Amino acid sequence: MSIRYFAIDIDGTLTENGGGIIHLPALATLRYLENLGYKIIYVTGRSSEEAYVIASFGGTTKLSVGENGGAVMLAPRQYILLADKAVCRSGYEVLRHNLKGVKMKPVFNRHTEVVLYRTFDIKEGQRILDHHNLNLCLVDSMYAYHINERGIHKGTGLVEALRILGGKLEETVAIGDSETDVPLFRICGFSVALGQAADNVKAVAKYVVSEKQGRGLVQALNLITNKHLGRPKNDI
Repeated sequence: MSIRYFAIDIDGTLTENGGGIIHLPALATLRYLENLGYKIIYVTGRSSEEAYVIASFGGTTKLSVGENGGAVMLAPRQYILLADKAVCRSGYEVLRHNLKGVKMKPVFNRHTEVVLYRTFDIKEGQRILDHHNLNLCLVDSMYAYHINERGIHKGTGLVEALRILGGKLEETVAIGDSETDVPLFRICGFSVALGQAADNVKAVAKYVVSEKQGRGLVQALNLITNKHLGRPKNDI
């Protein structure tokens, strides 16, 4: 099966650092691939709006998966929502009353999740949610902690995005750096973990590159191009 789609994380992958600065050579490479006919799908823990804006101004596929898979943005103000924010909000209230340091992070509007500062023990937070029989999970994107409904993850959103585009998982390359990208690595035909990823994340990926963040994304795209797209690495 040939490659037709790329599922790309944003924070720590498309960006240069934790401040969210886009690595322009990586964006240029993605746009080049788009111009060749490949589809670029941003799959992020950020809002689907942020990812959609990057896609629009960056010249890649105008469809995005945000909120760790909970929201797919098809056009301005047009979404497919795969989870219920109210359920996640109830989990936040439980955490806030039972654990010190739990505080919402100011972010772009979320439709299906709650985003928190990384200021408490995430394992203890999950234990509290489980104790209260809440069907929720806490995930760490390394940008923030996210309260998501169980069963909602980046893979969930990507499956919906590919359904809309008429694509298949076996035709897709997933590239990322955090535990939130593991569901993508498990279901996509190809996967690449960047150099800064934790060992347990690297262990799931088909390939691992040494470079980090935006430079790592360029290295990952070159690797896939060299091995699977039939083009010399230096072409991109």
